[in-house]
Amino acid sequence: MLYKNAILATLDGPKPYGLVEEGAVWVKNDGRIGWVGEEKDLPEGLAKEQSIDLDGRLITPGLIDCHTHIVYGGNRAHEFELRLQGASYEAIAKAGGGIVATVAATRAAREDALLENALTRIDSLLAEGVTCIEIKSGYGLDLETELKMLRVARRIADERPVRVRTSFLGAHALPPEFENRADHYIDTVCIPALRAAKELGLVDAVDGFCENIAFSKEQIGRIFEAAKSLNIPVKLHAEQLSHQGGTALAASHGALSVDHVEYATEKDVMAMAGAGSVAGLLPGAFYALKETQKPPVAWFRHHNVPMALATDCNPGSSPVHSLLLIMNMGCTLFDLTPEEALRATTCHAAQALGLQKTGKIIKDWQGDLAIWDVRDPAELSYRIGFNPLFIRHFGGP
Repeated sequence: MLYKNAILATLDGPKPYGLVEEGAVWVKNDGRIGWVGEEKDLPEGLAKEQSIDLDGRLITPGLIDCHTHIVYGGNRAHEFELRLQGASYEAIAKAGGGIVATVAATRAAREDALLENALTRIDSLLAEGVTCIEIKSGYGLDLETELKMLRVARRIADERPVRVRTSFLGAHALPPEFENRADHYIDTVCIPALRAAKELGLVDAVDGFCENIAFSKEQIGRIFEAAKSLNIPVKLHAEQLSHQGGTALAASHGALSVDHVEYATEKDVMAMAGAGSVAGLLPGAFYALKETQKPPVAWFRHHNVPMALATDCNPGSSPVHSLLLIMNMGCTLFDLTPEEALRATTCHAAQALGLQKTGKIIKDWQGDLAIWDVRDPAELSYRIGFNPLFIRHFGGP
């Protein structure tokens, strides 16, 4: 397909947004970009290709949601009410709510029911130009349910035109049956489940939750060593509610990304820079939990750490189903620029997932595109509750 008469935000080159006025993009049958540039420079042979005149509309890379918990059972609306009445996220978790409440609902749910419910959430993201999504396990906390969640995540790519990356998050919370026995849980459930997921081809990365209500950096370190032995890259939820040292640990393991990072120090940021880790910013959770500690965006800029944005879609701390809203939140809550927000949901999000040649409009790169009924790329972050998607082009696997 040849798209003509368009404004291109290629995110490549020295110009802001890598902007190309009066541009054209040709996506080949294999899903790769075959040509991109100013329309006046189109090779003669391409003029005969099937084409769409976009009348000056904007083309960006397809959006990437690089941190979600979108497969789960039940909901936690009651906890939303409790938080409004003054209960903290930590207090709810310690009282048996939070992640553990979703674990019970997810364990009880049939696989087909989990898939059906997840697809409704997926569809809202696809309608906003999302072409790739990361999906975590972590609401099973036993071998059977962790594998069930990962199977559902893989099935989503069969049901919808979207690229899916899976992350094993067995170290998300401690299940009630292992109360005060976190090390035993890691040895008898978490690491065996990870090995089983690897053997079944269900896992692309390993994640964990390093926090005072979850797992220590020493416990996460043991899981990361298991991931290393299986040749699986790692990422981490770290420094969300307090500083536990998870960021430095993740960087020492060459993590693809370290996410939340509200309490990361400049030393942590320097470690991420040295490791090439992406900072995964999650303003949906920051907003929903009414947090006040912002991630150190100025340090990320200063030390050239790429920043990604994601919905963190989950039933408790971030029931957000709009990546466009997250782009606005990234600007209004975390002071990102609109260009940073677009890069954070395209090329930097791709980097956070370890994806190659994805997230920019460059010859021979993946031809996942979003075409918008706007002219200025800043409009994607500027508007609230407005979806200007015109065409979503999925290049395929």
